[in-house]
Formats: sequence, structure tokens, C-alpha cells
Amino acid sequence: MSAAVRTEQARRILVTGGAGFIGSHVADAHLRGGDRVWVLDDLSTGRRENVPEGAVFLEASIEDPDVLDLCRDVGFDLVSHHAAQIDVRLSVRDPERDARINVLGLLNVLEAAKVTGVKRVVYISSGGVVYGEAEERPTRETAPKLPLSPYGVSKLAGEFYLNYYRRVHGLEYVALRYGNVYGPRQDPHGEAGVVAIFATRLLAREPLVVFGDGEQTRDYVYVGDVAAANLLACEMPLLDEGDLDDYAFNVGTEVGTSVNRLADVMESVSGHAPGRERAAPRRGELRHSALNAERLRSRGWLPRTSLEDGLRTTFKWVEANTSGGPLEPTEGGP
Repeated sequence: MSAAVRTEQARRILVTGGAGFIGSHVADAHLRGGDRVWVLDDLSTGRRENVPEGAVFLEASIEDPDVLDLCRDVGFDLVSHHAAQIDVRLSVRDPERDARINVLGLLNVLEAAKVTGVKRVVYISSGGVVYGEAEERPTRETAPKLPLSPYGVSKLAGEFYLNYYRRVHGLEYVALRYGNVYGPRQDPHGEAGVVAIFATRLLAREPLVVFGDGEQTRDYVYVGDVAAANLLACEMPLLDEGDLDDYAFNVGTEVGTSVNRLADVMESVSGHAPGRERAAPRRGELRHSALNAERLRSRGWLPRTSLEDGLRTTFKWVEANTSGGPLEPTEGGP
């Protein structure tokens, strides 16, 4: 087993995409744990106000050649790579852009990490797309990889590149395959964007738009629990030798929640029930997704936040931070 990253001195952590929904929560968690944090984000989807106090912020893209200079100047111990193009529909419309950000951007970061002696990379993959329409649910890490979108392909390609850098260059990595992450600071166009959409429409007393029969399911996992998984990924011992799935960990609740059930709970926690509207099913949408998180649980992680508590907290945050009219309906991310 290779050693964990933690030393007696404060670690220097680079969080790419740290002004985004999930990345900013991860940056928060690192700061609370005593780490020094740098946030790299081009603000194409992230928000400057999401960057936690105490983090050093750099407005730049992961495709920028200056990433190498930054890594040389600071000497990072660990990179938490959250920066990505995460819109499945955009990846279908423009697969070249998706690959440029998710593959070439990742390679730019990995080359800088290799040259400057970064000890470990925590890479954010996606359990919602790399398995496709899995036969086994909850789905294990070893299930066949059958992505049905350019986004899923690029995320899986990232894992293969990381495994190459591990085997050839000795760069440690952990791939976290997220379920549908939701919580405060959520972007309606990202993972589990339907939660933010529903909250905003409920506040505006607008009917909730449900695509198809509403019985399609997703594994909704609270962002605070996801941040805890990231901290664990920085510390956990790893196999010296293994295959792709030995370095991948699903992050989910193992429960598939239907859109209809999600709408019911959102109405309950908000105290509003303006009704439902039905829309045509989304073409190409996965029918069901739930992740087996047994491997991460065996390392000591638990999804501690119930769906009801997480949605209540999220609704209160949206209520306190939303201005303007309702957002357009969407099924959200993978």
C-alpha cells in the first residue's frame, strides 16, 4: 500500500473548479481541516462569491499554460480536480469543446503535477454516466463502462489517463464517481440541477415540470457528504498495483429516488404545492441510476444526510439567495 498524503505541516491543495458548486464545498472542507487552499477557476460557470474566505483565488482556465508556473511557484501536495464541462446536452452538441476541457484540460493539469512533484490527484468522475444504463443496481465500480454521451466518454477517458500517469510516472490518484450531487450553491445546469429548478419554481409558486412519467430514478447525494468523501480520498491508503476500478470509488446513497418522489419531498419541505405539469420524455435520458458505495463505506465514509434534511437545507438556501423569476425546467445533470 502507498502512504497517505497527510504530513505534520499544512498541506498545499489546489482545487480546480473551486468557485463552482461542489468544488467550493470541497475547498471549505480542506480549509476547516487545516489545509492551505488555492482555487483555480475561470468563472465560466463558477462564482467568485463561492470561493471561501482564506483560499487564494486565481481566475484562470485549466487549459492555461500558466498552470505549470503556478504549480512550480506553490509546490502543491495535492490537486483536487473539479474543473470540467459537466453539461451532457452541451457535450452532445459540441463534443470537441467537451473533450478540450475534460481531456486536454486534465492533461495540462497532470503534466504540471508530474513535473512539480504533486503527490496525489483526486479526480472527479461521474457514476451517473460512465456505466450507462447499468443492469445491476445499485451499480458497483466493476460494472461494464458504457457511457452514452461525449461527457461520459471524456470522464472515463480521464480515468484511463490518470491510470497511465500512475503506472508510468508514479502519480497517485483517486477517482470519485459521483451520484447526483445536490445542496446549497447548486447550479441548476449541473449535477442534480432539477433540485435547484424545483426549489426556485416552488418559491415562485410555479408548477413543477416533470418529464415523462416521472418514474426515472437517480441517486441524490448531499454535497456535505461529498466533501467528506473528498477529504477521505486525500488520506486513504492505495494499492501499489491494481486496475482502473481499484482506484475508483462510487459516491452515492445506494438509493434510486424517482422524480415524482423528489417532487413530493420538495413540496413537503417547502410547504408549497403549486401542482405538476407533464412534458415529453427526454430523448436518450437514462432511465435508472443508483450507485453501490460499499467500497467507500468500507473506508469509513457514510452518506449521513437524509434526502429530506438535505432538500430542506437546500430549499432554505435557495430561498435566501434567489432573486428574479423561475428557472426553466430541466432534468439536470447525469
